[in-house]
Amino acid sequence: MSFFFSRRVRPGRLSVHKVGTSWSGRLTERLSQTDVALRLAICFVVLAGLVIALQSWQAPFPHRLGDDVPNGMLARVDFTRVNQDKTELARIDRINREPPVFRKIPAGVERLENLGTDLRRHLLEVVEVSRFEELSAECRAAFGWIASGPTPLDPRTTAFEEEWKSLRSALGPANLAERPINELYGEFSQFVAPLLQVGIVDLAELSRPRQKIRLDDEISILSDSTEDPPKRFASDVVLDELLKATGSLGSQWKSFPLLTPLQPILEKWLRNRIIPSLEFDLATTNQRITLANLSTPPVKDTYKRGTLLVPPGSKITEEYLDVLHAQYDELESRVGIGERIVRMVTVLLLLIVLSGLIGCYLVRNERRLATNVSRLAVYLFAVTLSVVLSRLLSFDHWRAEVVPLLCTVMVLAIAYNQVLAALTGFAMSLVVTLSIGGDVSGFVVLMSAIAASVVPLNQVSNRMKLVKVGFGAALTYLFITLGTGIIETQQLGQLWADADHRFLLNGLRGAGWCFLSGFLVSGSLPFVENLFGVVTDISLLELSDVSHPLLQELIQRAPGTYSHSNGVATIAETAADAIGANGLLCRVGAYYHDIGKMMKPHYFVENMTAGQTSRHESLNPAMSALVIIGHVKDGVELAHQHNLPEPLIDFIEQHHGTTLVEYFFHAATKQAEMQPDHRYDVQESAYRYPGPRPQSREAAVLMIADAVEGASRTLAEPTPKRLETLVHEIAMKRLLDGQFDESSLTLSELAVIEDSLTKSLIGIHHGRIKYPEQKTA
Repeated sequence: MSFFFSRRVRPGRLSVHKVGTSWSGRLTERLSQTDVALRLAICFVVLAGLVIALQSWQAPFPHRLGDDVPNGMLARVDFTRVNQDKTELARIDRINREPPVFRKIPAGVERLENLGTDLRRHLLEVVEVSRFEELSAECRAAFGWIASGPTPLDPRTTAFEEEWKSLRSALGPANLAERPINELYGEFSQFVAPLLQVGIVDLAELSRPRQKIRLDDEISILSDSTEDPPKRFASDVVLDELLKATGSLGSQWKSFPLLTPLQPILEKWLRNRIIPSLEFDLATTNQRITLANLSTPPVKDTYKRGTLLVPPGSKITEEYLDVLHAQYDELESRVGIGERIVRMVTVLLLLIVLSGLIGCYLVRNERRLATNVSRLAVYLFAVTLSVVLSRLLSFDHWRAEVVPLLCTVMVLAIAYNQVLAALTGFAMSLVVTLSIGGDVSGFVVLMSAIAASVVPLNQVSNRMKLVKVGFGAALTYLFITLGTGIIETQQLGQLWADADHRFLLNGLRGAGWCFLSGFLVSGSLPFVENLFGVVTDISLLELSDVSHPLLQELIQRAPGTYSHSNGVATIAETAADAIGANGLLCRVGAYYHDIGKMMKPHYFVENMTAGQTSRHESLNPAMSALVIIGHVKDGVELAHQHNLPEPLIDFIEQHHGTTLVEYFFHAATKQAEMQPDHRYDVQESAYRYPGPRPQSREAAVLMIADAVEGASRTLAEPTPKRLETLVHEIAMKRLLDGQFDESSLTLSELAVIEDSLTKSLIGIHHGRIKYPEQKTA
């Protein structure tokens, strides 16, 4: 509603509203204005965004890690909770029980299938040759009769030959050996039949870092059938383990009478002949582990209504917090659509009330913000972002909701004023506290820190000021936190009894965040100035340096204007300080307010030398007025070229407002009156500056100071009385001309300004004693 209120009309000026117009008619008229509708649309979009960002359709979760629960907590409803620790143990157990997968190697399987045939062929070769040297390399390798680098004199070669002879003797003569060999082949085929069903794995394959499989672990073997293959122990697929006396093969020798005498030779032949027929399948194993992990059902704990969730006198631990979250989720699942809509509407109404209060203040006291769409959008965006970030940072383990709030109010205090910053900080603190389920003590702590950061920021003379403000806010946060804790605690001993001193740590953590906020704002100050279109005292001091290119150029091209600007700066700063305005801004604005005169310096009287003829004598009054008025436009262009901040450009545009160039207007009027037929009338609007009128108290002070400084130079005898009369007449002329209507300057402040300017001019034009002439020697 604050956007629809009209500004109070000055006495003696016509109201913009017609007599008898109803409130609804004025409302419709204001809504029909495009800029008002646009600002309202931006506000409602921001409010709707906040309603969504704050998740206003659900109740806030108020519990935080480490909070005290003096009275304990009981379950409000029946609910179940997934026990993450038990579920994780179940998953680990399920994964550990998932056997590693092995797949068959075609070459190894083929070798196992041909074991009987190969043994028969090698035995026939043993009995058919007449000399050991005639045995093939394959046969000797199968029986292990090959030594590395053998020589005829190598004793191992003799041992191999003796073993060959004993085997040949056991098989009988060559012409009669085929039958016993066939019988051996039959028994041997039965003996190795289990190997064909399972397979063989190299022992080194089980000890790789990826699997680390023990011999008593179960393994799974992929088969061609669609049915899941049976699980086996790893020892069942290792040949050395199978051939042990306790192994499935080693224990079967006695069951085969033809093989028993040849057991040592046949065991060696098997070890030399068999190659692995199984290898570890990492991809399939990982796939099954993943499937087992996903298929493990969660382990749930059930809580009945009235069950003790948190014992009295306890602190909320991570386990308790998880239980409270589960209860919160169950309660939220029972909330209907209608209740959620009511909650959202309530939050929206709360935001509308708060924004309405701030809007009323903006319209009445900060019209430059309320009427400028871009500035209003930046302000609303900063507030919205601060609230959203504060809510997100309020959860464990950050607990840093104070940082965005402090940064925002500091920026607003620097960019606008402390009242707006405090009012905005109050609204943001209230919204954040309600959105996170905080209590009154939390709101008091936040507001205290905000107040401590806003009150000292009447001006920022150096970057260290912001760090000091952050430190002050940190101390305030810590002391208020301790104070509220002491007030709310019945037994003070319990306040410090917790082993981890979490209460004190929370206060110190919040104080640390406050201290950090000062550094954040200090480091981002140039960005803040560009974003909000303001200048701090730091930037103003830099711009006041006479070595600035614009001031150097002004000194060289228009020294008289530079001297005039210095005089205006001196008296304007004092007057601005007298009414509580920004004197430094006034002083620096005065340095640059007439830089446009350097484009045509000789058309201005302060830059003319004694005896020099005025160039305006050769121009008609209308052209002279255009030249004089043009210095405002030229100054704005120069300011943009040199990237001067907007507040200084405002001084250039507003220091003449829409005042009349009286000298040339009267000259033009006199010329027109001298015309016998009065062929044309002089239009006053052609001799007025384009404006705008001063929009701030500082610009109004500069307007008066600029006029009185120049006018005081024309007085032949600047006595105090004449100076006082001059200042009053100029100030009243600007007032009656309506030049201060758009600034927030009051009549009482105008009187203070007149008094300050009068004293300053008296000091400048004070009388001096006349020194006697110096006698020549």
